[in-house]
Amino acid sequence: MDAFVHDSPATRVVFGAGSLGQVGDELERLGSSRALLISGGPEAEYADRIAHALGDRVHGRFTDVVMHVPVAIAARAIEASRGCDSLIALGGGSSTGMAKAVAKETGLPILAVPTTYAGSEMTSIWGLTENNRKVTGRDPKVLPKTVVYDPELTLSLPVNISAASGMNALAHLVEGLYAPGVSPLQVLTAQEGVRALAVALPKVVAQPDAIDARAEALYGAWLAGWTLGTTGMGVHHKICHVLGGAYDLPHGPMHSAVLAYATAFNEAAAPQAMAALIAALRAAGLAAPTAATGIWDLASRIGAPTSLADVGFDPAYIEAAATLVVEGRPVNPRPVDVEGVRELLAAAARGSRPEAA
Repeated sequence: MDAFVHDSPATRVVFGAGSLGQVGDELERLGSSRALLISGGPEAEYADRIAHALGDRVHGRFTDVVMHVPVAIAARAIEASRGCDSLIALGGGSSTGMAKAVAKETGLPILAVPTTYAGSEMTSIWGLTENNRKVTGRDPKVLPKTVVYDPELTLSLPVNISAASGMNALAHLVEGLYAPGVSPLQVLTAQEGVRALAVALPKVVAQPDAIDARAEALYGAWLAGWTLGTTGMGVHHKICHVLGGAYDLPHGPMHSAVLAYATAFNEAAAPQAMAALIAALRAAGLAAPTAATGIWDLASRIGAPTSLADVGFDPAYIEAAATLVVEGRPVNPRPVDVEGVRELLAAAARGSRPEAA
């Protein structure tokens, strides 16, 4: 068995349909009486429910939630948190990211209530964008203290967003499997997350109001977030951070468009990870001649993006983007050079099914 170090930070997780009603109790466990509620437009109904239930324990609300967390807007959120003793992050990765930007500067504890499958609620990873560059890092202050997972909150998530967000979660699991020093527990958790998402996402797309399918997808997303938070990420995530910051591409769809090609890029360099991925996909009933083709087939089946061109990336920027990715020095099983990333991005821009070896 390979050597490893397993270090798992603690986050309290409350999971189940109807658990939105436990936010008040969980806030009390944190000793909070003056929370800043951070949420975007799509979550307005649930934000109003929380505000009504908590009354004056919601000390303020911040709704200017923007993808990739621009520094200037984060500064306004930090100002809005004055006088608060906690943060409630309600929504997808953008709401969680905005709360993390505040926590990074103030140290305020976060109670996260995800409404998508983003997974960032389980990590100490923060990201900020300024001058078209997205900078990320890890800081224990931004790891949410509590996460409330209520599958009912995902019922209103449109099918296309559900599919792309699910592929975003899958990306965390894929890269976690080939992270350096990955532990046996992380491998088992990542495999189970892949299986759960591969089973649930086609059901969610076919029947969006099926609560059991929504619950299994959210369960897979929780495992994906845990994997993201306890392992390292490689070339796939570096590409997505670079493209998101430089070209303002939509986060979930971009992950979906890149993932199969990043997997193919690493295929020969991470055979154990690829075998684990194939086994998990096959356990979900998907034929997977290779990990990359299995991932592409899943994305295609659920209608998630399989081409960067389809999410707004101009292939004319491939050279510049490849240079930026390599400058970020991602830790990855296969060495990352400009030529290799250029080919990866070109394949992702074309969107063709990766060839089985």
